[in-house]
Amino acid sequence: MSDQAPEPTEPVGTGDGETVDPLAELEARRAQARAGGGPERVAAQHERGKMTARERIDYLLDDGTFREIDTFVEHRSQHPDVSDRTYPGDAVVTGYGDVEGRKVVVFAHDFTVLGGSVGEVVGQKVSKALDHAVEKGVPIIGLNDSAGARIQEGVDSLVGFAKIFKRNTDASGLVPQISCIMGPCAGGATYSPALTDFTFMVEGTSHAFLTGPDVVETVTGERVSMAELGGAHAHTSKSGFAHAVYPDEEATLDAVRHLLSYLPLNEVEDPPHLDPWDDPDRDCEFDMVPQDPKKPYDATEVVEELVDEGSFFEVHGSFARNVVVGFGRLDGRSVGVVANQPRVNAGTLDIEASQKAARFVRTCDSFNVPIVTLVDVPGFMPGTAQEHDGVIRHGAKLIYAYAEASVPLLTVVTRKAYGGAYIVMGSKELGADVNYAWPGAEMAVLGPRGAVNILHREEIQSATDPEARRQELMDEYRAEFANPYGPARRGHVDDVIDPAETRRRLIDDLELLERKRVQPIEKTHGNVPL
Repeated sequence: MSDQAPEPTEPVGTGDGETVDPLAELEARRAQARAGGGPERVAAQHERGKMTARERIDYLLDDGTFREIDTFVEHRSQHPDVSDRTYPGDAVVTGYGDVEGRKVVVFAHDFTVLGGSVGEVVGQKVSKALDHAVEKGVPIIGLNDSAGARIQEGVDSLVGFAKIFKRNTDASGLVPQISCIMGPCAGGATYSPALTDFTFMVEGTSHAFLTGPDVVETVTGERVSMAELGGAHAHTSKSGFAHAVYPDEEATLDAVRHLLSYLPLNEVEDPPHLDPWDDPDRDCEFDMVPQDPKKPYDATEVVEELVDEGSFFEVHGSFARNVVVGFGRLDGRSVGVVANQPRVNAGTLDIEASQKAARFVRTCDSFNVPIVTLVDVPGFMPGTAQEHDGVIRHGAKLIYAYAEASVPLLTVVTRKAYGGAYIVMGSKELGADVNYAWPGAEMAVLGPRGAVNILHREEIQSATDPEARRQELMDEYRAEFANPYGPARRGHVDDVIDPAETRRRLIDDLELLERKRVQPIEKTHGNVPL
């Protein structure tokens, strides 16, 4: 926490026994609360390219809808550093309002007040906000800009964090939780965003880490900048902690509003169904998908062609780029999309891709968002690094996510689905309600080359032209095994469809599947292979 916060504004009082108009006193006290840490602190916030807590809330919410809670709460610490620095509301602003006419609860750390540090009172205010969100069944949005724990309050500060974390956990799967890192987010403060469903960061001004660069250098001898250690790009592309980075605070808050448009208010409601603007009967043109299964293409182009025009909202786009996840719409209905990305590592699944996809599937399942899976996967990434780092365990997370999901699951095999990767990508046997394949799809235990090398090794080696014989055997293998008609004969694929009709078929299926109801097996909870 900063030790240079300005002196607070003098509290309003009667002075010399004079009578004060109660409404005037109320307005004066509200003005004092709105002033935060004072004009110098506000100016310093603006100089950093950052909005104040209240400015962020005003930008995020519909005009005139914010209703503040705990406006006049103040900390009670007697530590000499802070005992005479009390501010109405302390270092966080909490309340509720509307986003596109739908209620949300919001809290925003106020960096102008004691560095936005979290003490006992801040923990209580945020906890109350989370309680309100769960009790009223509405999303909770946290705007984080905090120096971390208020050291002068000792363990009371840690208790404040613990109360927040418990409520984040209790709220999980009940209401959407969205976090924005708008400035520093250090130490224990990082765990609340990590427990939420989505985390966005701001280019240049966002940082998140458990231990800062100075501590890292002291303990490990490693010199690293704040941006390298915990900047937005580090967390969106390497750690996976954050789902997206935006160029400024306005764009970040716009993204929150956009994200909310795909999600219900809580776990018992359905996502918003918008009036359709794209033709549900139009043919799709998938010319970007080469017939040759070895040639790459951009899966996002396939997704954008499939969903309603302009509706695809990708999340986690810079992390584990060999799989694409995000939200879209089909005839106005909200859907989650999971697609292998052949442009990156041929679309193979690895540890990070499995984690990313599993988390997204579970998020969609929590909030009644149907899942469309586009499969073009040659298998899991081989190698000692993947095996030793636990690709089996992490791949099992993706199996668990699909097998546990109760929302409508619609799967389309576009080019290939081999081995264990066929199973984990929303296969019929894991619970897919609809499983289609395009006519050129290859579905088998192994790809043709790998299969014939195992099955016909001696024959190939003894051939006059080994490579020519290998190609002949591969063609025979494709005809017998690596096609969609064998699985279709056995009911593993519901139908082999013309790619052009994919959108039409999925829209029809969604109209039926919106009535889907699954009675879960009664148990405390499953044991996810963490």
